[in-house]
Formats: sequence, C-alpha cells, structure tokens
Amino acid sequence: MCRWMAYSGDPVLVEDLLFRPKHSLIDQSLHSRLGATTTNGDGFGIGWYGEGPRPALFKSVDPAWNDQNLREIATKVRTPLFFAHVRASTGTAVQRTNCHPFRHGRWLWMHNGAVRGFHEIKRELLAAVDPSLFPDIEGSTDSETLFFLALTFGLTDDTIGAVSRAVGFVEKVGRESGIDDPVQMTVATTDGESMWVFRYSSEGKSRSLFFSTAVSSLRQLHPEVEILHRLSEEARFVVSEPLRELPGAWNEVPESSVGLVRPGQDEISEFRPGLP
Repeated sequence: MCRWMAYSGDPVLVEDLLFRPKHSLIDQSLHSRLGATTTNGDGFGIGWYGEGPRPALFKSVDPAWNDQNLREIATKVRTPLFFAHVRASTGTAVQRTNCHPFRHGRWLWMHNGAVRGFHEIKRELLAAVDPSLFPDIEGSTDSETLFFLALTFGLTDDTIGAVSRAVGFVEKVGRESGIDDPVQMTVATTDGESMWVFRYSSEGKSRSLFFSTAVSSLRQLHPEVEILHRLSEEARFVVSEPLRELPGAWNEVPESSVGLVRPGQDEISEFRPGLP
C-alpha cells in the first residue's frame, strides 16, 4: 500500500512538512509502522498550490528517501496547501504517471488502498468514465480510475456525493464479478480551497488515518515544540500515520467517515457509498 500526508494552513516551507518531523513521510517511506508494507519505495509525488488556481506537481519513480531533487525543491517551496504521497504498488507498473497525487484542472487526488480485482473489472470501470474526461487519464492505476469516476459523478460540484457514488459503483461492479470487499481506501482530494478526506473500506477495516489537534491546544500541551509557534490557528494535518509521537496531538479518523477541512470550519461526518 502507500502512505500520504496533507497540510492546510498558512504558507509553510515544504521542508518543514516533509523532512523535519521525527517520523516524517520520508521516514515512513522506509519505516512505516502502521501500513500494510514497511517500505514504500515505488515512487513518490508532491502537489502544492502557489500562483493561480492550478496546482503544481513533482513526481518521480525514485524512492523518496533517495531523491536529491526533492530535497532541493523542499527548501524553496512555500505553500498553504500541500499533498505528498509515497507509493507501494499493488500490481500496476512503477512509472511516473502512476505516482500520486493525480491532477485534473484545479483538483488534486491521492489514495492509499486498492480496488480489489481491479484487473478483472478495469474495463467496465473505465467504460463508465465520462468520454470528455477519458483522454486525460495518464496512468494505469486503480487510484486514478477512482479519481476519474468521482469526476464523472460530479466531484467538482458535490464532492462527498460524487465520491460516494464512485465507491458505490465500484462495489456494485466488483460484487457482480464475484469480488468480495472491492474497496479499500483512504483518500484526500482538494480544489485548492477546501480539502476532503475519506476513510472507508467495504469490509469495515480501513487503513490508518489521523488528523491533528487544533494548534492552540497543541501549544499548551507541548510548548517545547518550536514549529507549533510558527503554525497558524488554521493549520491542519491529515496523515496516514503520526509524524511525531506527541501525546494528544493526533486523532484517529473514524471508520467510514469523511472530513472537511477549510478555513474557519472543520467537520467529520459519516460516509456511506451510494449509487450513481
């Protein structure tokens, strides 16, 4: 499987997010503690927002822990909204177009998990993608297919509803093909302003996902942690596994939940698959 992190808040240096925490995402690419695999070395990607609405991407098939270009970029990029992902392939090729995050217009998407039986149902899933969107699919992963299904079912207008319909469609196709528990996912997606995170699996045993405690509370709990004094009150992290072992800092996203992160408002609600 994979590991990922997402940040929303005042602009911060990518190096502070990606490399400096004690159990950073770079450390997790080699030493994951909660993932299905310990090593996530089948490529990486970062996505961030700067000038204009369209996010920037940097991806590579190199292991994240051994990429000097990533280290260089991280010292110069400052952003208010950041996605990062380290990949462990579930069967599709190790190539740049299969690295997360995936982008369409102003939207980013990244996924940890799998569509079980993807090889058997891939044709039917791809056939359901809107013809106007289909030419923009670049890779061969179940994760990108799920993204384009969500776009097909209305991601840009009704984000939670679209993901619900996409997941429900995958489950329907999978089960009709004799595949038990077709969907395993933690997903993050954003339009550059709001961020939505999902934790769901057909079997009810989803991969790990955590969100950070409010910064004001964390400063009181851990005044010795210097970076907390440089983060805004709006700063939020969502991570596959905690970046630091700080008591009270991390909260598990409940099973079958969706979280909305945006300035002035964070919400967690129940997530259930629907039908398109």
